Amino acid sequence: MNFSFVKHSKIWYVVSGVLIIGSIIAIGLFGFNFGIDFTGGSIIEIKFQNRPSVDEARGILASTGHDYAVVQPTGDSEMIIRLYALDESAHQAVLAAFKAKDSGLAEMQFNSFGPSVGSELRKKTVTGIVVTLILIGIFIAWSFRKVSEPVKSWKYALLTVLCGFHDVIVPMGVFAILGHFCGWQIDTAFVAAVLTILGYSINDTIVVFDRTRENLRRLSCSFSETVDKSIQQTLFRSVYSSLTTILALVAIFVWGGETTQPFALALAIGIGVGTYSSIFIASPLLVTWEG
Repeated sequence: MNFSFVKHSKIWYVVSGVLIIGSIIAIGLFGFNFGIDFTGGSIIEIKFQNRPSVDEARGILASTGHDYAVVQPTGDSEMIIRLYALDESAHQAVLAAFKAKDSGLAEMQFNSFGPSVGSELRKKTVTGIVVTLILIGIFIAWSFRKVSEPVKSWKYALLTVLCGFHDVIVPMGVFAILGHFCGWQIDTAFVAAVLTILGYSINDTIVVFDRTRENLRRLSCSFSETVDKSIQQTLFRSVYSSLTTILALVAIFVWGGETTQPFALALAIGIGVGTYSSIFIASPLLVTWEG
């Protein structure tokens, strides 16, 4: 392949700039529609004689005015239900609705937690992501410490972290839009998706950087040409691995049910954007910085 990724870097920068600015605007305009995990709520654990399906449980809850709920079957006959904060009358109404379908059920536990707990979880989530990026940056700088010319090792680390930010801000912007117009919520599953995207994206970026590091020792061409050759050598590996993962996520999104759709969509968007950034953004930025 003779196509030069570095030569057309300005085009890739414009595309990424539009994505990042658009995502930041969406987040600023609409904010996030935080779920129960972040806003506070109630958890009910019920043991059934004849446990209903998830869809049946959602229908029962909707009949009591609870259109949004996280329903999780556990064990052979138990079910954990997460709802927005319930007072005692609403709590009893939910139990009565389930007892109308299964008179032999038993409530195993009922707990409520307030918005202060959710606020603390939001802070820990942001802290965890920031600390993760910093630690990854330090590790990359240490791993690339023997590469001193023409780009210092800490620049590899900084660009990797910046690309990680690029790859998570886009799905966050998409979910800000979906939260505003479709009611999709940010919960702990989305946080797990963001951390998975970071790991996947950074791994892709490091693969290209590592090939660049090897080629700097073996090739005698210019730095720009070395970077181009490194991208070309790893291109199909990155695209194929990402494509197979995205296909699996599309299957989960289509057939996995409502509870897994947000997680699958966030991962698919993040992995797609991460593959793009590792090929079109991270390595060309090395050349731009060196220049």
